[in-house]
Amino acid sequence: MLFSSYQFVFLFLPVTLAGYVLFDRFGGKARSLWLALASLAFYAASNWQFVPLLLASVAFNFLAGSLLLRGKLTERPRFAALSAGVAINLLALGYFKYAVFLAANFNAAFSTHLVVDVLLPVGISFYTFTQIAFLVDAYRGQVARYGLPHYALFVTYFPHLIAGPILHHKDMIPQFEDERARFPSQHLLTSGLMIFAIGLFKKTCMADGIQPFVALAFGPIQPSFDQAWIGALAYTFQIYFDFSGYSDMAVGLSLMFGIFLPVNFNSPYQARNIIDFWRRWHITLSQFLRDYLYFSLGGNRHGVVLRYANLMITMVLGGLWHGAAWTFAAWGTLHGLYLCVNHAWNRCRPRIPQSLRGTARVAAVMLTFLAVVVAWVFFRAESLPSAFAILSQMARPGMFVYGDRERLAVVYIIVFGLISFLAPNTQQLMGYDHARRTVGTSFQGKPVSVRLQYAAACLLALGILGIQKNSEFIYFRF
Repeated sequence: MLFSSYQFVFLFLPVTLAGYVLFDRFGGKARSLWLALASLAFYAASNWQFVPLLLASVAFNFLAGSLLLRGKLTERPRFAALSAGVAINLLALGYFKYAVFLAANFNAAFSTHLVVDVLLPVGISFYTFTQIAFLVDAYRGQVARYGLPHYALFVTYFPHLIAGPILHHKDMIPQFEDERARFPSQHLLTSGLMIFAIGLFKKTCMADGIQPFVALAFGPIQPSFDQAWIGALAYTFQIYFDFSGYSDMAVGLSLMFGIFLPVNFNSPYQARNIIDFWRRWHITLSQFLRDYLYFSLGGNRHGVVLRYANLMITMVLGGLWHGAAWTFAAWGTLHGLYLCVNHAWNRCRPRIPQSLRGTARVAAVMLTFLAVVVAWVFFRAESLPSAFAILSQMARPGMFVYGDRERLAVVYIIVFGLISFLAPNTQQLMGYDHARRTVGTSFQGKPVSVRLQYAAACLLALGILGIQKNSEFIYFRF
């Protein structure tokens, strides 16, 4: 089920909210049980055949985490239990996500004819990484003892289940366990609905609106110079507003239930360098890769050369996490190289005169954006040869088409670019990031003006009118 669907907006969400109000009378455990059952129903609506896999994953990781938390095992058995738990999670993820890819490459390398047909369970990357972090923290002694109902809700919670964010137990489970929490105030309900409306508009009107122009570069016909750039930029803004829209909708939906999700998207095209970009784009994935992969490899503790090697390994694996294709590996490799260059530049960059810092800041933003656009070509292309063909056209000023379709696309790109670079993001408009940092206090988010409420109502109406059939979020594939 999609957030941007009539079934969700007019059926699932009202029923789930009504049930939450009803079960709120019976305390926090009843509310959590209702949300867990609703989340399973949400997942089963389009992925019913994988519900047993999801439940098995929840049960296995809860038992493995409980074993690590008992404290009766010595160090070596505890490490063996952790290794086995992580390995089983990765084997399940590897089978469903990479079996077809590995078989195809094996057939190509050895002229064999292995036939592997495996369906990819939606959301498996997100709930697997969420639970791996839980196991590692349980081994490190950084996990409190949680009950199974709250743990199950933590993993299956529907606003994050399909396409993130990657949740962390210490941020979420205490919110589910809080018996003092009551059904959220009218202000939180209104704020959540407004954030959801902004996200829905970004998805159905902006991301889906610019999507047809992506085919100018990534279609079956070789693009001209202008078509290659227009298509690449169109995809750059499509994935931006698609993922930003999903992130807003997830936050808004959760806020309607009084639950604060982590911020996962923070105006990444305003980043001044690639390091800053990865602090703003898919923030929870960046934090997971840093805390559980990069640091585990040694981070920057063993010299410059190993630091760069660890960065490259982390980013290549991060690219492959997005999909089983060499194009994703190339995208991750390119971002790994960008990060290495960025860190090297930070070590030796000259001091910029005060009078030139404004110009240098703008130049840094534009150079970072250009680097990101080039990398998105690999992310979107069907194959490496296709990506290189598009990039070669982008680097070869020559034939221009620039017909009516191309001119319209340029208008979209200019408008979307101005919004991406200059407009405040949703959490800045709504004061959401500050609200998250004050969970457990009486803070209820910053006051929302009547004008902004009217604007959000218009965006909600436009977003609903823009709903298209089978318009999936890009991150549903991962």
